[in-house]
Amino acid sequence: MERVLLLEDDESIRRGVAFQLEKEGYSVDACRTVAEAEEIFHQKEFQLMICDVTLPDGNGMDLVRRIRGESSMHIIFLTALDQEMDQVMGYEAGGDDYITKPFSLSVLMLKVSAYFRKQKNSGQKRLESGNLCFYVKEMRALVAGEEVSLTKNEWKMLQIFMEHPKQILSKKQLLEQLFDLEGDFVDENTIAVNIRRLREKIEPDSSKPEYIKNVRGIGYLWNKECRSL
Repeated sequence: MERVLLLEDDESIRRGVAFQLEKEGYSVDACRTVAEAEEIFHQKEFQLMICDVTLPDGNGMDLVRRIRGESSMHIIFLTALDQEMDQVMGYEAGGDDYITKPFSLSVLMLKVSAYFRKQKNSGQKRLESGNLCFYVKEMRALVAGEEVSLTKNEWKMLQIFMEHPKQILSKKQLLEQLFDLEGDFVDENTIAVNIRRLREKIEPDSSKPEYIKNVRGIGYLWNKECRSL
């Protein structure tokens, strides 16, 4: 079941939106404050968030900026701030959509259902690990919400690691899988070069890797849990 995080301080709006979402089959966690939403966000996995901006204990855009460092879930701003600059700031903060109040509940529900329908119909495979999100078919990777450019070999390498988290992969295994994927010739030097380049693009500090660890004398290990969505 798709899970939605709803952050709205107006009780009537919060209850109305939550009721309609649940009626349409979504699991909803409804919050009134930034602190409450941030706490719940770290306890559960969400596929979509509906977020007000002006809240009792802070600003929804600031929260979204923090969330974007950890998640690529779809985020819809729902706010009374209707100026063009407000909308620009919302998208720059990491929002995917922006709806101004007063709003149509039916339109909001259509946007939510359209997003989930598109996700199901696209057949797009997405892998997430830490603050890294990898769209396999599109060969796209996002680190803390920012897209990084990958070569074909880097993309193949990343896919192999993220599909085998917490597993030690020898250089021989990596060579075999890279060769099987495309039929291209790959040597051991290519493995080392591509891992170094991949680390430079995805690691917070490539000299102290958190994702791709060396296992001395054996090979490499993807050191974080991965989710396939």
